[in-house]
Amino acid sequence: MKFTKKILNNGLRVITIPMPDNPAVTVLVMVEAGSKYETKSTNGISHFLEHMMFKGTPRRPKASDISREFDGLGAESNAFTSDEYTGYYVKVAPRNLDTALDIISDMYLNPLFEEREIAKEKGVIVEEIRMYRDKPQSQVQDALGALLYGDQPAGWTVLGPEENIQSFSRNDFLTYREKHYVASATTVVIAGAVSEKEVVKKIEDLFSKIPSQKKEGKIEVKESQKSPALVVKYKKTDQTHLAIAVRTFPIFDRRIPAIGLLSTILGRGMSSRLFSKMRDELGICYYIRSSHHAYTDHGVFIVAAGVDTSRVELGIKTIISELARMSEELVAPAELKKAKDYVAGTMMLNLETSDSQAEFVGIQEVLKGTVKTPEIMIREMRKVSAEEIRDLAKVIFTDVGLNMAIVGPYKEDKRFKDLLTFKK
Repeated sequence: MKFTKKILNNGLRVITIPMPDNPAVTVLVMVEAGSKYETKSTNGISHFLEHMMFKGTPRRPKASDISREFDGLGAESNAFTSDEYTGYYVKVAPRNLDTALDIISDMYLNPLFEEREIAKEKGVIVEEIRMYRDKPQSQVQDALGALLYGDQPAGWTVLGPEENIQSFSRNDFLTYREKHYVASATTVVIAGAVSEKEVVKKIEDLFSKIPSQKKEGKIEVKESQKSPALVVKYKKTDQTHLAIAVRTFPIFDRRIPAIGLLSTILGRGMSSRLFSKMRDELGICYYIRSSHHAYTDHGVFIVAAGVDTSRVELGIKTIISELARMSEELVAPAELKKAKDYVAGTMMLNLETSDSQAEFVGIQEVLKGTVKTPEIMIREMRKVSAEEIRDLAKVIFTDVGLNMAIVGPYKEDKRFKDLLTFKK
């Protein structure tokens, strides 16, 4: 992958990724704004604001005006909100790039935030909250976040509570946007068959009036844990959904390649240890996966699974046993090579399209202020040794940082407490 980054005089960052033979071009506008930049009373506003950016501008007064223009281009457009960033994108044929840039810059810079549209969208977002709350796979992740971080932004949901959504007014959106949607916190990424010189000039013109005041920061995550922690949420289900997690480290840490491989060995792919043990051997679950989430000031490694309720204790014991084994034994050379090939292969496959490359670069830039190409990441990953993975496992797989959230037909947690330990 090749890319060019330019910082404009107002502080806006522009990154172009040439993909000469790609039939589409993606424009992605990302901003350092998400649920970690919220307070208790404004939790949920980052995501709500994302919705409102599609609801009209002075030049395009109605949501239908924006959607009609996008549809007329045959465009793919959407947005997403996370803990530490929000992104808005449009994917079009190269011949429609100028129009797409005009629409998305207009949306980003000139939202109307009309009270009547806010009132209507409240109902939409409340239903979105309820939809995810009805899904035990989502509920268990929310419960885990609250268990890990408590009453601070990292422990709250991106969607926020219903009562906050119902309380937001136009002034709340204007105030939040003024604090965060500024030039220095904004990155525009364009991936596809584009001319870097031409597209930078167009963005410079279109974003010339973006506010340039100082960006408001976020509260640093505080972590404190001295023993294993457990939360059980009652829900009448036919399957037990559980998430087992340990505390790790931020995105800047040099061990990121090693924990990526550790996660792959344990729970990525149909030949991973947890998949083979839990599904193929025991027949105890349909889905099981591991993942590492690295943020600017903390990190967490998670194993999530949906397990046969009648055999949930066996499932928990098996997962924890497989995690513990990583700190006791060296990964065999053949298994380590397979994991490295899997990481390299899936990374490149996932970057086939213009939108995937734009997101790959944009998220790195927003979180780290710098970008590593996939080629660099793969080289770093291939240098990781079995000893490094074992030593890393010894550091993170300890009772002090062990957590588990369970959603299922249980009204008390006594039966699970003794299972939550790496000690044999």
